[in-house]
Amino acid sequence: MRFIVSTSTLLKHLQTVNGASSSSTVLPILENFLFEIKEGNLTISATDLQTSMTTSLPVESKEEGKVAVPSRILLDTLKTLPDQPITFHVDDNNFAIEISAGDGKYKLSGENGDDFPKIPVVDNASSVNLPATVLSEAITKTIFAVSNDELRPAMTGVYCQLSPQNITFVATDAHKLVRYRRNDAKADKASSFILPKKALTLLKAALPNNDVNVSVDYNATSAFFKFENINLICRLIDERYPDYEAVIPAENPNKLVIDRALFLNTLRRVVIFANKTTHQVRLKINGSELNISSEDLDFANEAHERLSCQYDGEDLEIGFNARFLIEMLNNLSGEEVTLELSTPNRAGLLIPQTNDENEDVLMLVMPVMLNSAY
Repeated sequence: MRFIVSTSTLLKHLQTVNGASSSSTVLPILENFLFEIKEGNLTISATDLQTSMTTSLPVESKEEGKVAVPSRILLDTLKTLPDQPITFHVDDNNFAIEISAGDGKYKLSGENGDDFPKIPVVDNASSVNLPATVLSEAITKTIFAVSNDELRPAMTGVYCQLSPQNITFVATDAHKLVRYRRNDAKADKASSFILPKKALTLLKAALPNNDVNVSVDYNATSAFFKFENINLICRLIDERYPDYEAVIPAENPNKLVIDRALFLNTLRRVVIFANKTTHQVRLKINGSELNISSEDLDFANEAHERLSCQYDGEDLEIGFNARFLIEMLNNLSGEEVTLELSTPNRAGLLIPQTNDENEDVLMLVMPVMLNSAY
């Protein structure tokens, strides 16, 4: 088998799917890309058995065939080569690969493409279509709140709720929660599933920055994303997602409106002086004044800043982990945010002040006991 392709084009496609491959000692072939040529098209596949990605590109070839190519050595080689045509020669008997690029020749050992795991397909699937920008924004707004606790597998992914009215994406790690809803995206029927974090990270990196249509097919076990020349299929997390609506406080009589960037930068400074284990900051609201402070008794460090704000409610003092607030403010858009509060021991809600009626964003952060930090 022989084919010619541009180094830069091939490298770009390999980098798109590379994250789906696995360093497996049990199945070493997972450390390979599957190259499959058919009718002048090269299809590249990578998988870790849970998540699989494929991409395709035209190449110059009059033959057909497939071979498993070691991913790391191929990527490292292509990164050092200038943009030029390179020729792959594959011995169909022992799968030895010779790469010719300019005055250089490089040889490596491939494997039988038939031994590469079959890329699964989604049978009996339901479908929904989403613009790439909407899907990318949903992933960005939620993925930072996903839990890394393997003892709570349901919370290690993003929960997707589809309905004829809207589509909702939810992520939580029990300390913070994000609910991102799109009113301009709908499904034919109600359904829900949990998408794993790795698949969403790969998907976000591959999504284009325009409104190309992304076709999403799903059934009880898997989800399949298709756009342009890229396919991604992942196994869903087979767990029951917690009742997230139950932890969102319905009554929040105290509402603070403040400049998002100002609030964010103040927290970044004040947390430097906080306890390095708890990262706790104190918010003290009196009238139209917000006092933010932190303290680390072990090193006699402390910081205080005063900000002007719009506040409607009773005077209040509450503690939060500043890292969670910073993460949320970083992932919110709009010039101003509203912080809705009820009591010092109940969760606070961060809501952006935007004019986009198609987007509904709510971020919840649990408070901390001030006595433990001061």
